[in-house]
Amino acid sequence: MKVYIVNAFTKEKFGGNPAAIVPLKEWLSDEQMQNIAMQNNLAETAYIVPQANDYFIRWFTPAVEVALCGHATLASGYIFFNCLNYEKDKIIFHSKSGPLEVTKKNDGQITLDFPVNAPFECEAPEAIERGLKVKPLAIFNSTFDYMVVLENQKAIEDLSPDFKILSTIPSRGVIATAKGDDTDFVSRCFFPQSGIDEDPVTGSAHTVTVPYWAKKLGKNKLSAIQLSKRRGYLNCELAGNRVLMSGYGVKYLEGDILV
Repeated sequence: MKVYIVNAFTKEKFGGNPAAIVPLKEWLSDEQMQNIAMQNNLAETAYIVPQANDYFIRWFTPAVEVALCGHATLASGYIFFNCLNYEKDKIIFHSKSGPLEVTKKNDGQITLDFPVNAPFECEAPEAIERGLKVKPLAIFNSTFDYMVVLENQKAIEDLSPDFKILSTIPSRGVIATAKGDDTDFVSRCFFPQSGIDEDPVTGSAHTVTVPYWAKKLGKNKLSAIQLSKRRGYLNCELAGNRVLMSGYGVKYLEGDILV
């Protein structure tokens, strides 16, 4: 099987979030796909199989299958547009979260069209404050994750979570966000429950943060930085009940999996 590794939401060879992409003619067993993802040891491995005129995509962390992943979907689009002789500028990946439209822009960016996952304010598990070691301004919940709002960008940068405590929270993980210094908003994402202490760049988290900041800042087009060590840069837009996320990709590796 061919395998590609693409760094998503970056122009840098060693920036953004790396994802492994494995195009298939038919599905492997769930056990094989999980084992390959564990062997790859990246935040996400995406498997893609033709479905009618489109494709179906599934995503695996080293530990579990997840229902939605943005950076590996952008990386998949990059491989189709640049490596697999796919001639159209738009591709639809069907998934466990519904159809996801991926478009290649003239400037080389790739745009993801994902469903909104608007957060709602809630009473959160006390493990969030203990795990993050800060008291958030507000705490929200969404389909997959909790989201906490902090005072400013420096508070996000200074976070040093206790991942053992965060791993006990009954969710996929925790998104921490604040207004940015040089961008509309910033974030960091922690998913120890899924085997990823800190995710470098998380497209699916922006389906939660974008509707929040669009309402807070009174505008639908937003720039964002995910402040991991590798950093990720996103241009986002709230379009009704959809979130559009655009970013660049860089191919790092192309090879063969021998099973």
